[in-house]
Amino acid sequence: MSTALAEASVRRRTVNPFWYKLKKNPLALLGAGILAVILLLSLAAPLLSSYDPTKINIIERFAPPSAKHWFGTDEVGRDIFTRILYGARLSLGVGAAVVLTAGCIGTVIGAISGYVGGRVDQLIMRVMDMVLAFPSLVLAMAVAATLGPNLLNAMLAIAIVKIPVYVRLARAETLAVREKLFVQAAVTFGIPGWRIIGTHILPNVVSPVIIQVSLDIGDAVLAVATLGFLGLGAQPPTPEWGAMISVGWKYFLDYWWYPAFPGLFLFLASCGFNLIGDGVRDILDPKAAR
Repeated sequence: MSTALAEASVRRRTVNPFWYKLKKNPLALLGAGILAVILLLSLAAPLLSSYDPTKINIIERFAPPSAKHWFGTDEVGRDIFTRILYGARLSLGVGAAVVLTAGCIGTVIGAISGYVGGRVDQLIMRVMDMVLAFPSLVLAMAVAATLGPNLLNAMLAIAIVKIPVYVRLARAETLAVREKLFVQAAVTFGIPGWRIIGTHILPNVVSPVIIQVSLDIGDAVLAVATLGFLGLGAQPPTPEWGAMISVGWKYFLDYWWYPAFPGLFLFLASCGFNLIGDGVRDILDPKAAR
């Protein structure tokens, strides 16, 4: 009986080693649990609250936390708990979308740069160096302000700031992979460069990119909230955590619940993503594991 159980355990580890290793990382599981709770709450928002996140009710403005309004209300009587739940969809979705977009674009550009080399590589890397020369938040603010204050432009600004990181990462991995024997053999047989990049280069550079993506989502969520806080992201009455904190901090001394609860959820979401990112890095990066 014990032999059968041991064999079954070995088979599970062989079939899905990533999940097996993830279960051995308690901090990564904690992060996954935090994000799972926030995500489930956001998806169940219509069931958990009957309030409209944008509907004004002046009579109940600045109501303290109670059984009727769990997290209180804001300056125009909107239920803060409801706005946080709907804001989770926006903040988490936008953060993930920005990083995935930047990761895909940057990886492809980096692979092309590393494989082609020459003047193409020099041109691409000089452009990336120019972008990286500016502090990321300052550049994102400048791009968002230039394009106009709205959520779509804020997403574009953050993606522009993130792309160079993936370009440099993918290029470095490509420079190592293109010297491998199987890539040299493909070149010898006359396989087109675009096909070599798609079938031989990209699959072999994806692991470090996944690690970087998992680490960057939490940072992107904070960046979206920061631009919202500065008035360069989502605009009222959109329920977005950064925009809520931007208005709520002015009333903090008298109505503490207004900025406190959106800030708490932003903190938990960021911690959750960072914990998962550290866990994914430990699993996929053998050097980190050692």
